[in-house]
Amino acid sequence: LVQLVESGGGSVQAGGSLRLSCEVTGRNYREYWMGWFRQVPGKEREGVAVVDSHGRTTYADFVKGRFTISEDNAKKNLYLQMNSLKPEDTAMYYCAINRAQGVPDLRAHWYDDWGQGTQVTVIL
Repeated sequence: LVQLVESGGGSVQAGGSLRLSCEVTGRNYREYWMGWFRQVPGKEREGVAVVDSHGRTTYADFVKGRFTISEDNAKKNLYLQMNSLKPEDTAMYYCAINRAQGVPDLRAHWYDDWGQGTQVTVIL
C-alpha cells in the first residue's frame, strides 16, 4: 500500500517562497510518475509539476520558471520549491504517484495514490 504524506504548506506574502515535501512509503515498483497537483474549491484538480523515475519533468505553464520539482536520492521524498508566489497560487496542494512509463503526464486522472494535501495561502 503506497502512502504519501505532504508537509510544508502555510501562509506567505506574495513574492515569497515555500518548499513542499511529500514522504512516500510502500512503493514497490521501479517505473513511476510522481508529482504535485493543486485544487481550489469549485475547480478541478490541476497538475503543477511531475517527475518520472528517470528524472524527466513536466511543468504546467503557469509555474515554469518559478517552481522546481525534485526527489531525494533514495526516491522516498518528493519536493516542490515554490518561488515568486502569487495570490493565484493559493490552493490545496497534493502529492500523487502512479505506476507508469514514458514522459510524465500532468493530468490528474492518471494518478492512483494521493496524499491528504497541504494548504498554501499567498497573501497580497
